Amino acid sequence: MAAHRKPKQRSLGGSTARTTAVTLALAGAAGSTALEGTAHAEPTLTPAQIKSKVDKLYHDAETATETYNGVKEKSVRTKRSLDQLRDEAARRTEQLNVERRSLGSMAAAQYRSGGIEPALQVALTSDPDQYLERAAVAGRAGELQAAKVRGAQRQLAQIARLRGAAGQRFGQLAQEEAELKKQKEKIQGNISEAEELLSRLTGEDRARYAAQDGHGGEGERADRASAGRELPRGSVGAPNARAAQAVSFAYSALGKPYVWGATGPSSFDCSGLTQAAWRSAGVSLPRTTYTQINAGQRVSRSQLAPGDLLFFYSGISHVGLYIGDGKMIHAPRPGAPVRIAPIDQMPMVGATRPV
Repeated sequence: MAAHRKPKQRSLGGSTARTTAVTLALAGAAGSTALEGTAHAEPTLTPAQIKSKVDKLYHDAETATETYNGVKEKSVRTKRSLDQLRDEAARRTEQLNVERRSLGSMAAAQYRSGGIEPALQVALTSDPDQYLERAAVAGRAGELQAAKVRGAQRQLAQIARLRGAAGQRFGQLAQEEAELKKQKEKIQGNISEAEELLSRLTGEDRARYAAQDGHGGEGERADRASAGRELPRGSVGAPNARAAQAVSFAYSALGKPYVWGATGPSSFDCSGLTQAAWRSAGVSLPRTTYTQINAGQRVSRSQLAPGDLLFFYSGISHVGLYIGDGKMIHAPRPGAPVRIAPIDQMPMVGATRPV
């Protein structure tokens, strides 16, 4: 009987089971790690691909900068309006307090006279002359008191309207400040990502990119020392003295750094530079590219003259100042200071001559 019994199969217990479990766990972990590494491995970018991505990041940052500039300009107007409403409400409140004090004085006088109405006091007099005199005085006093009451009521209504309008402006200002924060974060995020990508390039490639404007073309490096040699004389072919002054200002800004949101005098963004250049000539331009394009007379490419504003990309996200000979001065991007560049390196969508 014992011969026909099946031998017992040994279970995977003890040290054998533990060894097998550890082996399987390690194998699984290794496979998982390998798969995870494959799934999350960052692709290696060529210098050309890095430059292309950085160009787009800077372009997106510039678009966001112009949005930021527009919202900031609007926010300044809203805050100014809010301050005016608050000042007006305070002035009206003071006027109301004056009316209240006057009405209080009248009430106190009536109380001191025994609380007798002016009309009754007139009726009680027996002297005809005094009667007529008191009647006239009482009539004027009654009219004055009624007028003051009506004035106080108007002041109350006006104050309520002013406070309501101020509340709306305050809410609008809060929305604009939230949008400013959003655009600021977007700009800073794009710039940080661009800088991280650029750090992957060799020193030679970074220097080559620094010579570019970040708009897909080679810019002409022009520092402030060379600017003195290139500074135009006379009218530089500009249509008027103001345009010539704007061009001269742009030349004096060569080599100054690009800083988003900046309008000078030590740094500029693209629309900040053109605004400052024309401001030096006594002409006030709007703050953003998409408003500057409407701040003057549109001109065709064949009619371009020094001082004209040149606008690029379908979203009108970049602007430069034409200086003649197919060139412009512009503030390109972070890391690329104000410089001279050919106008053909970007898709031009319009030109305006400020008037």
